[in-house]
Amino acid sequence: MTAEGGIDMGEGQDNVQFDKMTKTPVPNLIIRLGIPTVVSMLITSIYNTADTYFVSRLGTSASGAVGVVFSLMAVLQAFGFMFGHGAGSIISRKLGKKDKESASRFASTSFFLAIAAGVFIGAAGIAFLTQFMRLLGSTETILPYAKQYGFYILLAGPFMTGSCVLNNILRYEGRAAYAMIGLTTGGILNMAGDPVLMFGLHMGVAGAGLSTALSQMISFLILLAMFLSGKTDSKLSVRLITKDVSDVVRIVTTGFPSLIRQGLGSVSTLLLNHQAAVYGDAAVAAMSIVNRICMLIFSVGLGLGQGFQPVAAFNYGAEKYDRVKKGFWFTAAAGEAVIGSLAAVCLLVSAQVIGVFRNDPEVIRIGVFALRCQCVACFFQPAAVCTNMMFQSVGESGKASFLSSLRSGICFIPLILILPAVFGLRGVQTAQTVADVLAFLISAPLAVWFLRKLDRKGQDGAGDDGGI
Repeated sequence: MTAEGGIDMGEGQDNVQFDKMTKTPVPNLIIRLGIPTVVSMLITSIYNTADTYFVSRLGTSASGAVGVVFSLMAVLQAFGFMFGHGAGSIISRKLGKKDKESASRFASTSFFLAIAAGVFIGAAGIAFLTQFMRLLGSTETILPYAKQYGFYILLAGPFMTGSCVLNNILRYEGRAAYAMIGLTTGGILNMAGDPVLMFGLHMGVAGAGLSTALSQMISFLILLAMFLSGKTDSKLSVRLITKDVSDVVRIVTTGFPSLIRQGLGSVSTLLLNHQAAVYGDAAVAAMSIVNRICMLIFSVGLGLGQGFQPVAAFNYGAEKYDRVKKGFWFTAAAGEAVIGSLAAVCLLVSAQVIGVFRNDPEVIRIGVFALRCQCVACFFQPAAVCTNMMFQSVGESGKASFLSSLRSGICFIPLILILPAVFGLRGVQTAQTVADVLAFLISAPLAVWFLRKLDRKGQDGAGDDGGI
């Protein structure tokens, strides 16, 4: 944009943003970028938890449907985050090099690819709805509720995948507050819509699905408006979609850790539902409630970690490696303090927390032990997740993909198949805890190795750009 006197005001704004990302003290910058993301994550987790609360009023089988549909949402988010994190990491490094043209090319390409993926998954899921819900772990009694809920989520598929891209580009540009506006508005509307549609209009579980779908659409439109109104460095346009296949490969490669993380999260939820279903609908409902509660706790630390990602990517692109290292240590320590404190409180009041969602003695009995185990696991999560985020942000896609596959894949899948066979229901309840501990033990040496590598690069005074 050009002022009347012919001065390029956009360049001045770009320099302000560059200085903000490369000169603001690292803890202050991460907090400034992390707080809006923490708020966004909390609102998202709260409205997911609100769905669990309201749907659980309809019975244990209906409550179990929330866990089934949660894995469906994870499938959609897997592709959305792959394109969003893939493009976002590249865009942040490009902006660190002051290359706005390339940033817009990657933004447009990832956005339209995500929309296409959402359309395909939504159409295929609706066409084979019954089979899809069974695949995701529905029992025969849960299936009717899961189909009603899942139908509306699939309709909103393109909006969910598109929102993931828009949200992550805003974060990686250092504009987390804009992302917060879109996500929190949708989340608040969803929480308000659940009781109105479910009980006021007597739609039952379908009302929860419709409320979620409408909130996702509204979030998408608000986030899109940020780009169309010129509030971002990168631009969205069909004409900016890349014609170079290698750009698409680069987006997918960089975002692949997110696809693995979210995709395996869906697979792990599917397997957890199937293993829990052996012990009845109460077990499926209990594990679903526990997962939502733990995600609420984890969202605070995850928000701080996502505040670290643009700092790591931008400064790595600008070859300011010491800031990347400082950011890692601050984020890991802050995440440990925050998540550890919340987990300790939840550990003490586990029975009361489970009882808020479902006053069923069997659900409470199963859920309390599982929740206590996962609260212990929370102490091992911050460092492992922060390591994964650092590798993805700087373009170390291979290592990031490996780390992404640990918690819900390499460690969890064998455990959820073996432990229940040996320990029965206790195996279902403890599998995630053991997986989290193993993921931490594997991640820690890789973090130490990379941080030492950053020291060497900083001493050399030059380095590569992470493959971009």
